[in-house]
Amino acid sequence: MDLTAAAPEVFLALAICGLLLVDVFLRDDQRRVTYYLSIVALIGAAATSAYYMPETSIVAFDGSFVADPAGTVLKMVAYLTVAVVFLYSRDYLEASGLMKGEFFLLSLFGLLGIMVLVSAHNLLTLYLGLELLALSQYALVAFNRESRISAESAMKYFVLGAIASGTLLYGISLLYGLTGTLELPALAAQFTAPGGVGVATLLALAFVLVGVAFKFGAVPFHMWLPDVYHGAPTPVTLYLGSVSKVAAFALAWRILVEALGPLHDSWRDMLIVLCVLSLAIGNVVAIVQPNLKRMLAYSTISHVGFIFMGFIAGTEEGVEAAMYYTVVYVLMAAAAFGMIILLSRKGFEAENLDDFKGLNARSPWFALVMLMIMFSMAGVPPFVGFYAKLVVLGAVLDVGLTWLAAVGVLFAVVGAFYYIRVVWYMYFAEATDTAPLFPGGDMKLVLSANALALLVLGVFPGGLLDLCARVL
Repeated sequence: MDLTAAAPEVFLALAICGLLLVDVFLRDDQRRVTYYLSIVALIGAAATSAYYMPETSIVAFDGSFVADPAGTVLKMVAYLTVAVVFLYSRDYLEASGLMKGEFFLLSLFGLLGIMVLVSAHNLLTLYLGLELLALSQYALVAFNRESRISAESAMKYFVLGAIASGTLLYGISLLYGLTGTLELPALAAQFTAPGGVGVATLLALAFVLVGVAFKFGAVPFHMWLPDVYHGAPTPVTLYLGSVSKVAAFALAWRILVEALGPLHDSWRDMLIVLCVLSLAIGNVVAIVQPNLKRMLAYSTISHVGFIFMGFIAGTEEGVEAAMYYTVVYVLMAAAAFGMIILLSRKGFEAENLDDFKGLNARSPWFALVMLMIMFSMAGVPPFVGFYAKLVVLGAVLDVGLTWLAAVGVLFAVVGAFYYIRVVWYMYFAEATDTAPLFPGGDMKLVLSANALALLVLGVFPGGLLDLCARVL
């Protein structure tokens, strides 16, 4: 029964072991074999998750692991996103001489960490999944060994990440000392009992929230995000900016809602501060960024503020809105970084705003694709980014936090400036790069589908939102 509940994790772990053995015997010109086998591993993990998808929550391994519908949906989103990352990155890695098995294997190890984190039913299991993901990401950022800026970014990420992990672990130890349990439902039951919230409990909440905020990249724990996004190879930035947000949502959901839900009134005010700071600093600082990867990093920080709004609401609808926003943001981020990879070529990184000048003259279709991505991120109807913002704003309005919704609307308007600026560069600025675009057929197809999904899900938003509501 335990192995059935964890069948996707077991399958992916065995697939990674097999890939490790196969990759050892491949020459550098045969690395596409690792790529194709990685895609097969993702398909197999998705099929296993679909086959063993539970109708209700199944607790396994003595209460440390849970298989539930919401976790399965999050895993499916993670599988799809990692597959898209691999597909977008393949030609770039080959052109840059970075087509190594380590990229695919570390990404799959990180995915395994996300899966463990999503299904955590115990604080130690949650921490185990988080560290498996984090250690894989540290190595991925330093993946390009010849780049000094990548090594510097990886070192900064590692040091700050270690501090955040230690802070989270200390908060977990305080919770264990206060309650005598690490299981999430047992923690919730302990805090449901009358007796008030003591200083020790508030201290534990503060330490735990620091860990959660760091993994999201929320202000004031955001200092690693722009440097890591900028310094890492673009395929790694794509991985960090998309699939890892699924893990961040799962971390917040399992800890704040399932374990510490009864203490909502205590941690809500802390989260409001993080939310407002992230909205303000993320949107304002993004305006002055000439580098598109750094701009998208600060954009990520601002989107984190909207995700936090769902948790601040503290209702079922709020958590559903946060999950919906996370899935939508993953789709938008994957498409945005995919466009950077599309315009890059051997010896050239299309990571500056100037690199998008006159894109409409070079490729009208991909200029339209980037327009759809930017409009969706800005929250312009009828794209899905608009509906995602509307849902989380509605969740905070329902609980009487009108002022917070007004702050969200204000900074969404501010943020629209730097998104629309990219569109202006593409359509009205003179091109500085006239090199033709020759993307692979599969990347052209998937990137186009990714952008069109932002429009289709915006015109028909009910299906994805209903799915989030049903599984939660």
